[in-house]
Parts: sequence; structure tokens; C-alpha cells
Amino acid sequence: MAILIYCLVFVLGACWGSFLNCLIYRWEQGQKLNRGRSFCPKCHHQLGFWDLIPIFSFIFLRRKCRYCRKKIAWQYLLVEISTGLIFLLIFNFQSWIILFYQWFIASCFIVIFIYDLKHYLIPDRAVYAGIIVVFLFRISNLFENWQLIIGNYDPLLNSLLAAVVASGFFFCIWAFSRGRYMGFGDVKLAFLLGLFLGWPNILLALFTAFLSGALVGVGLMILGRKKMQSQVPFGPFLVGGALVALFFGERIINWYLSFSI
Repeated sequence: MAILIYCLVFVLGACWGSFLNCLIYRWEQGQKLNRGRSFCPKCHHQLGFWDLIPIFSFIFLRRKCRYCRKKIAWQYLLVEISTGLIFLLIFNFQSWIILFYQWFIASCFIVIFIYDLKHYLIPDRAVYAGIIVVFLFRISNLFENWQLIIGNYDPLLNSLLAAVVASGFFFCIWAFSRGRYMGFGDVKLAFLLGLFLGWPNILLALFTAFLSGALVGVGLMILGRKKMQSQVPFGPFLVGGALVALFFGERIINWYLSFSI
């Protein structure tokens, strides 16, 4: 029974990943999300049911549009698989409120990851939506049976502290470099990550982001793909660090502290 539930969660995540692909494309094109049914981005032919089955359609059609035979970007398959796996990692038979809350924030992260990777731009709509949802979730935790519990302020204050420290750090980099080393979108994203992860998980997320960003940057320069002055989008590394902190933060921090005691 558990295996069936996990399969259903993965399929749900893959279907949601298909929707995120549509969302990303329409944001890129400046189109409204409710424009109509999905269509091929190359020939604009309206897609049928068999063209829209997550993962399966991509493989069955051999990465080609059924109508114009032009290749489909790998992004579509990778986002569907990644969203399914992330939904699975988050799913742990926890309360539905927490589950949908974390799924929503993970969706914001996926959109930010892909959009910044492609356009060197972090979409404000995804960041602001995430901040609003996280803040409302933190506020809701202050209440039990519609009564305000004073002791419940601690998690909210913890999150706000992490958000202010993380965004303040990035703001200093942005201001000092006048936007050359860091975009202001990274400042806003750091605020979202701090609010979502809290303290000290935000430290692990930032450490992971800077370490992975440095390793990838050096690797690209060695391969001749980038130069010292070249821009590299930092949003994907921040999102990656946030996911590491979300899924493995407590274990990594406990492991680190075991060596310092």
C-alpha cells in the first residue's frame, strides 16, 4: 500500500512539474497563464492528451513534437522528474497543511531555479508568492484552537532573524559591488530562504550555495566555458543549498557539531 501511495505522489509531482513548465514558458513569453490549452512552443499547434502525459510523452515521442517534429527541450523532462522526486522527498505522511505548504514552496524554488538558469533573472512573482505563503504559515503557527499562544513566537522570530541576516548579507554584497557581484533578486531570494529555513539551517544553505557555486565556476573556467569576468546565475545554487538544508539540514548540522564537542 505504501509503494502505491509513493507512486501516486511521484505521478502527482510529475504532473505538477508539467504545469510548472507551462508556467515558466508563459512567464518567459509575457503571456497570461489562462491563455488556453498547451501548445508546441515551436509550431504553436495545440497539444492533445497523449502529448501531455508527463515523462511518458517525452520518451514516447522521442523528444520531438508530434506535429512539426522539432526537438523538445530537455528542461521539460528534467523538471517533471525533479518535481516528482522532490514531492516524494517532502512526503512523509505528515499533516496535509504542512505537506501542501512545503510542496508550494518547493514549486517556487523550481521555477526560480529554471528561470534564473535560463535568463539570469529571478522572477519576483515566485519570490513574493513564497514570502507571503511562508509568512502566513508562520503566523498561523502562533495560534492553537484560534487562541494566541505567546510561547509560539519563538519559531517566527527565529525565521525573521534568519531572513534579515541572510538578506542583509546579500544586500551588503549588492551595495558594495553596485550590482556587479550580486543581483538584487538574490537579496530577495535570500530573505525567502531565511524565512523558510530558519536558523541555523540558513547558514548551511548559504554555505552549500557558495561552495557549489565556487566549484562549478572554477570547473567552467577550467573547461573554457566561462571567464573570470563572466556572469553565473547564483539563484540555482541558492535553491540547491536550500533543498539540501531542507532535506538533510538537521543531520548535517548534528554531524558537524559532533566534531566540535
